[in-house]
Amino acid sequence: MPQTKQSLGDVLTRLYNTIEARRGDSADKSYTASLLAGGNARCAKKFGEEAVEAAIAGAMGDRLALTAEAADVLYHLMVLMASAGVAPDAVAAALAAREGQSGHTEKAARKDG
Repeated sequence: MPQTKQSLGDVLTRLYNTIEARRGDSADKSYTASLLAGGNARCAKKFGEEAVEAAIAGAMGDRLALTAEAADVLYHLMVLMASAGVAPDAVAAALAAREGQSGHTEKAARKDG
């Protein structure tokens, strides 16, 4: 059966919902539950490790490795967000508020605020 193309947003929404559903699972049986049980610090550490691996793959120009590492980064970011109580809709709203702005202007506004 051919796989249909899916939007990143739809996949991330399902992923976040799955992460939240794993919150009460046994840490012995669920990697996601074990990360959440470790708290924000553990989730942040794993996210950082994956981000470095993605950066290295990107710097090396390894598209296949970057694709896999980007998936790991997004998964671990969603786990960190769930751990910290940040819903994807809040991130979407923050991104939407920045649309149409110069990156330099937006960054300067965050420093002033």
